[in-house]
Amino acid sequence: MIEFFKRYYNFLIRRTRANWQTIKSGTRKQRVLLVIRLALYCFALILILGSVTFAVVALSLPDPNKLNDRQVAQSTKIYASDGLHLLYEVHGEVKRTLVDPKDLPAYVGEASIAIEDKNFYNNPGVDWRGILRSVYVDVTSGSKSQGGSTITQQFVRNAILTNQKSWIRKIKEAVLAIEIDQKFSKDDILKLYLNEIPYGQNAYGIQAAAQSYFGIDAKNLDLAQAAYLASLPQGPSLYNPNGPNRDLLDARHEQVLDNMYEQGYITEQQRDDAKKEVVVFSKIKDAIQAPHFVTYVEQQLAAEYGEQTLEEGGLTVITTLDWNLQQLAQQAVDDGVARNTKSNKADNAGLIAIDPKTGKLLAMVGSADYFNDDIDGQVNVTLRPLQPGSSIKPYVYATAFKQGMGPATMLTDVVTDFGTYGGKDYIPHNYDNSSHGVVSIRTALDGSLNVPAVKTLDLVGVQNAIDTMKDMGITADISADKCGLSLVLGGCEIELLDHTSAMGVFANTGVRHNVADILSVTDPQGNILQQWQADEGTQVLDPQVAYEINNVLSDNNARAFVFGSNSPLTLPGRPVAAKTGTTQSWKDGWTLGYTPSLVAGVWTGNTDGTPMRAGADGVVTAGPIWHEFMASALKDTPVEQFQEPAGIQHILVDSLSGKLPTQYSPSTKEEVFSSFAKLETDDVHVPVQINKQNGLLATDQTPPDLVETKVYTVIHSEKPNDPAWENPVEAWAKAAGYSYPPTQQDNGSVDQNFITNQVKFITPTSNQEITSLPLNVQVDPGASNVSEIDLDLDGIPEGSKNSAPYTFTIDSAKKGWQTLTATVKLSDTSSITTSIRIHVNIPK
Repeated sequence: MIEFFKRYYNFLIRRTRANWQTIKSGTRKQRVLLVIRLALYCFALILILGSVTFAVVALSLPDPNKLNDRQVAQSTKIYASDGLHLLYEVHGEVKRTLVDPKDLPAYVGEASIAIEDKNFYNNPGVDWRGILRSVYVDVTSGSKSQGGSTITQQFVRNAILTNQKSWIRKIKEAVLAIEIDQKFSKDDILKLYLNEIPYGQNAYGIQAAAQSYFGIDAKNLDLAQAAYLASLPQGPSLYNPNGPNRDLLDARHEQVLDNMYEQGYITEQQRDDAKKEVVVFSKIKDAIQAPHFVTYVEQQLAAEYGEQTLEEGGLTVITTLDWNLQQLAQQAVDDGVARNTKSNKADNAGLIAIDPKTGKLLAMVGSADYFNDDIDGQVNVTLRPLQPGSSIKPYVYATAFKQGMGPATMLTDVVTDFGTYGGKDYIPHNYDNSSHGVVSIRTALDGSLNVPAVKTLDLVGVQNAIDTMKDMGITADISADKCGLSLVLGGCEIELLDHTSAMGVFANTGVRHNVADILSVTDPQGNILQQWQADEGTQVLDPQVAYEINNVLSDNNARAFVFGSNSPLTLPGRPVAAKTGTTQSWKDGWTLGYTPSLVAGVWTGNTDGTPMRAGADGVVTAGPIWHEFMASALKDTPVEQFQEPAGIQHILVDSLSGKLPTQYSPSTKEEVFSSFAKLETDDVHVPVQINKQNGLLATDQTPPDLVETKVYTVIHSEKPNDPAWENPVEAWAKAAGYSYPPTQQDNGSVDQNFITNQVKFITPTSNQEITSLPLNVQVDPGASNVSEIDLDLDGIPEGSKNSAPYTFTIDSAKKGWQTLTATVKLSDTSSITTSIRIHVNIPK
C-alpha cells in the first residue's frame, strides 16, 4: 500500500513537470484543462487516502454487533436484610449498576438529550453541523465550551474508546458512532449511554449516580434531580455538587430545564417547579451506611470470591442487618457516648445485636463514629480482643452446673490466698473490698462477687471452663496456662461479637448457631451463588444448665443488694437476663443481656486504652446503652418467658448449706429455686452430745443428767483440707458468731457453780425472718448475778442493760442474714455469750 502511494506520488510529479511548459506557454483553454486534470489526480489521491484510512481504522474497531455481549464491570451492592436499603457499593475505579430506561421516568433520558444532543433522534450518530459549529467557535474564540459530540459519540468515547485527544481517536469515534447508529435503535443507544456515562465520584451510569448523589434508585428520581444529573457528564469534576463550583452546576441545571421546556419535553409549570425545588445532595461519607458491618462483610466476600469479583462482578448481597435495629443501636451508642464523654471519661463504645434463635447478626456498631480519627473510629471494637471483666463469669458457673452444682450451692465469700500467679500471690478481692460470708451461687453470680467466682473456677478446672466457652462460640486464643484463675475475672481477651453470640446460647436453651451475616449473594444474571439456610443449630449446653443461668441472671431481687432494684439491667414487665463486667483500672465497661429472641452486648471505654473515670463500672457506662437499645428494640413486641426444660426441680433449701433440710436444720429461707444439681442433705447444722455444764464432748463418764444434744452451725470452706481455704473461713465464721463443736472430751467432773440455765433469746428466735421494724429483743440471762447485758447486731452495738427486764429495741437494720449477739457479764467478772442468726427482709 505504501509502495502504491509512492508510485502515485511520483506519477503526479512527472505529469506536473511534463505539462509545466504547456501551463506556462499554452493557450488559456489548454492551461485550464491541465489544472483540472491535476486537481482530479489530487482529489483521487485524497479520496483513496481517506478511504484507505477509514477502512484501516474501521478494521481495528470492535464489532458494534457485540456491544451487548461485553462484560461490563459492575459494582457489588451490599443491602440490609430487607433487600431495599443499600448499605454500600463495592467498586474498583468504576461504580456501576445497569438499568433499563423503560423502568425510568421519561424525563431522565430526555434531560440528557435536551442538554447533550437535541437532534439525537434525527442525526446518523454524528452531528456534522454541530462539529463544524464547534470547530468554528474553537478557532474564532479559543473556547472549548462548545461540544460537537452526539450522545452516541459520547457513549463510544467513554465505553469503548478513550478520551485521548487525537485525530485518529476522533475518526474512530465517528466511524463507530455511525456504525452503532445503523445497528441499534435510538432507544438502545440511549440505554447504553445512560448505563455507561461517567457522572463523577466513580459513579458510572444513571443508577450509580442516583445512589451516590441522592441515596435513591434512578427510578425514583424527580425532575429536578434528573436535571442535575444530566448536567454532570459534561464536566463531573467542574460541576461536582460537593465542590467549589455549585453556582456553575445550578446554572447548568437551569439550562437543562430551559432546554427541556423549549424542546417540548416538559411544561412551563414543570420547569418552574423544578427550578424552585431545593435539592439536597448526599455527602460523600453518606455513601456508606453501617460502615463497620459493611467492612466486616466485605472481608468475607473478598475471601470467598476474590477482590476483582467483589469490585467488578456486579454481585447483589443481601445481609442479615436489620436497618431499623441498626439505627436504634447507633442512637443508643451516640447517646451513651455523649453521656460518658461528659461524666465518665469514655469517648467510645461498640454494640452487637444477634438473634439467638438463628445466629443472624442484626446490628453492629463498631465505634461511636467511623469517620472520627480522634477516637480511631475505623477500628471495629466489636472485633477487637478486649478483657471482658466479670461478664465472663456465666461461662464458669455454667461449667459448675454441668458438674453438679446449682444456683443454691453455697460458697464462702472470704478473702483467700490462691497461691502464686504471675510471679506474685493471687489474692483477689470483691468490687466493694468486703466479704459476704456464706452465699449461694445465685447471689454470687448476680452480685458479681469475685472471690466465690475464683473458687468456683478452681473447683471446676480452668480448662473445663475454657472448653465450655469454646463450645459456646468463643474463638479467642485462650488457654489454661495463659489465663489461669484470672480467667473468671476477665484476665484473658475475647471479642464482643463472640461474647454476644455465646451469651445467645443461654438464651436459646443451650443451642448454638454460628453467626450469620449474609443471607444471599447473586450475580448480575440472577444466579444464586450463596444462600443462607436456617438450621437447628448444635446443642452445646444442657437445656437445664442454660435455664439455670437464665433463671439466675434474670433474678433482679438477687442482684439488688449490689446493683439496686432499679438498675439499667432491668426491662419493666419483661424477663431479661443480664451481666456486667469491668476491668482493672476502669479501662473497659461491659454489659451483655438477652431475652429469648434478642441478645445484645455493649463495650465502653477508650480505643487507646486510657482508663475511664474511677468508679465508672460496666453498669454505669455500658448498662444505659444496653438498656436504651433493648427497650427500643423490644418495644411493642410480645413478652417472652425463658423456656423451662423438663427435669428442673423447685424446692426449699437450708439457708446456709443450700441443701435439703434435716431435722436439725432451723427454719429454711423461703426461697424457691431451680436446681439441676444433685440434691444432698444438710451437713452444716451438726448435732453433738456435750456436757452442758462444761461444754466438753460427752463421754460415758458424763453424768446422764448433764448430757445434752446441741446443734452447731459448722461453716467449712469448699476445700476443708486446704488451710489456705479453710483457715480464713473458720476465722470469719467465729467472728460472725458461729460456734464449732468441742474437740476436748469430758472426764465426768461436776462444777456445782455451773449456771444450769444458759443465756437465751426469748425474742426473736433463731433463723427468724424479720419483716418489720422496730425489732424488740428480749434476753433471758439464766443467772441472778448479772451485772450487765450488751447487745450487738453484726458487730454494731445496740445498747446495754444492767437490770431486768433485759429488753432492747432495734430501730434500723440492713437487709439480709445477720448475727444477733448477747453478752452477759456476771458479778464475778466472767461473761457468757450467745448468738443467733436472723434474716432481715423488710418489704418495700
